[in-house]
Amino acid sequence: MRVLIVEDDREIAHFVQRGLKESGHGADVVFNGDDGLEHALSGDYDVIIVDRMLPGRDGLSLIQAVRASGSRTPVLILSALGEVDDRVKGLKAGGDDYLTKPFALTELLARIEALGRRISPDETVTRYMVGDLALDRLTHKVTRAGDVIVLQPREYRLLEYLMRNAGQVVTRTMLLEHVWDYHFDPQTNVIDVHVSRLRGKIDKGFDKPLLHTVRGAGYMMRDGDV
Repeated sequence: MRVLIVEDDREIAHFVQRGLKESGHGADVVFNGDDGLEHALSGDYDVIIVDRMLPGRDGLSLIQAVRASGSRTPVLILSALGEVDDRVKGLKAGGDDYLTKPFALTELLARIEALGRRISPDETVTRYMVGDLALDRLTHKVTRAGDVIVLQPREYRLLEYLMRNAGQVVTRTMLLEHVWDYHFDPQTNVIDVHVSRLRGKIDKGFDKPLLHTVRGAGYMMRDGDV
């Protein structure tokens, strides 16, 4: 999953971001409500974490603006305001869950994953198929021709993004932003290394390759030659 964290306490924000990345998720961080709204409306996120008390636009106003835009992205409110009235206001503003500070990271991760499993009417895809390769987004199970393929968290994110965009060229920049959460090119071979490892797991031993390199452009998941 890709998660947006809108939190002005930098220590908490980076703590949550680190926990998410160690669990195999992608996470972007912004520190005020105005930047939070801009990212929420322009980014492709599965869950948004919002603090209530933010510089600029406050958390509830941010959530209301996100909902007014038509977005149904699940929102978890993370706040030191823990009274019943505070929680009710947060949920009425459009939040889907509410967790008070201080919090346990394990509980936060569990709540985020639960929100990420929610399927809205316009997002019913829980399983991707390319040829005989299948990826189940709910269980994170990957199989090819019925055989289970064990992937590391980063390999899973890479495969999920490639399968989500099957039949289309996926560029290095797209992979850096959506799989590695880099908004710059680190000038390393990290993508090549992971693609090679992934190809070895999903294509090695099978007659037909599914992960193709498009010379000079990027990569493509496709059941057939490029």
